Amino acid sequence: MPAPLSPLHTDLRIGEELRDALAGLLDGLSPRQAAGAVERLIAGYRGSVPTDAPVLRDRADVVAYAAYRMPATFEAVSAALGALAERAPDLDPADHLDVGGGTGAAVWAAAATWGDGGEHTRATTVLDWAEPALALGRELAGASGSAAVRAAEWRRERIAPGGTLPAADLVTVSYVLNELTEDARRSLVDAAAAAGRAVVVVEPGTPDGYLRVREARERLTAAGLRVLAPCPHGGTCPIAPGSDWCHFAARVSRSSLHRQVKGGSLAYEDEKFSYVAAVRPEVGGTAAGARIVRRPRIRKGQVLLDLCAGPDAERGGMRSETVTKRHGPAYRAARDAAWGDEWGGERDDEGSAPSR
Repeated sequence: MPAPLSPLHTDLRIGEELRDALAGLLDGLSPRQAAGAVERLIAGYRGSVPTDAPVLRDRADVVAYAAYRMPATFEAVSAALGALAERAPDLDPADHLDVGGGTGAAVWAAAATWGDGGEHTRATTVLDWAEPALALGRELAGASGSAAVRAAEWRRERIAPGGTLPAADLVTVSYVLNELTEDARRSLVDAAAAAGRAVVVVEPGTPDGYLRVREARERLTAAGLRVLAPCPHGGTCPIAPGSDWCHFAARVSRSSLHRQVKGGSLAYEDEKFSYVAAVRPEVGGTAAGARIVRRPRIRKGQVLLDLCAGPDAERGGMRSETVTKRHGPAYRAARDAAWGDEWGGERDDEGSAPSR
């Protein structure tokens, strides 16, 4: 299991607000109804969904699925946006376009990452073609303490191949590509690349989800965007398709509905996700250093790290590194490192690795 990412830039109050708003949604549904709706919808999302049939059909569907899935989506998107904010510290989006945003988890995640947008409230637009999802998103947003969340515009619009999107500083496409045909996926990513100064794509952390993110990454870089996270480079992904997949995890507090549907007793679970964050050159920012892509293996007196190290000929691609006690602070840092962490660069004695 990957260790959960803890985004540095997340305002925890936003997540608490969202959980509170979601807590009251199930009052009109029996636990059995809610669990049944969630199970059916999960099966629909895992299958092949035609683009002429929205998965979320009515309020009961949306309420059940939002209560079950929205916290996980919020945490995954928050982790991806937090990584972007860390790599591009000068980015403070004045406007945000959330494509296929449904009930708006990415809207809340952007507010948790950047606040309300500085001097002027961030102009936020959610596009989706499921009106019940938009209606519930609007309802939830109305209870938020964030001005940017409350002021979001919820617009019913079909995601069609060949279409264009309005320009925005930030474009998010989260948990959407699986619902689209191959042509529609490519068209949407191309439209996002043309519209956004920064584009973040998030998909489930499955082999198929990773492949969709990988394809999106290739199309974003072909359109002239620079990858800032999670990759340490913008070259070809060194993972051989079919051999493995790149994914991370975000810690999610489990509701009673989570525990009922999954039959679990733990108060939390880890949402696995794959993502890419890319920006136009004028945004600036720097890509991450080497990235830990497996759970560190701790042995007596040493830690074994599997790294994605970038395209450099000498150290490029995937590589392994053994950190031993003789490395001093680097060894202590390696013992504390988690799957998904950046690794490398000059650190002080309180930090970690020496420069590589």
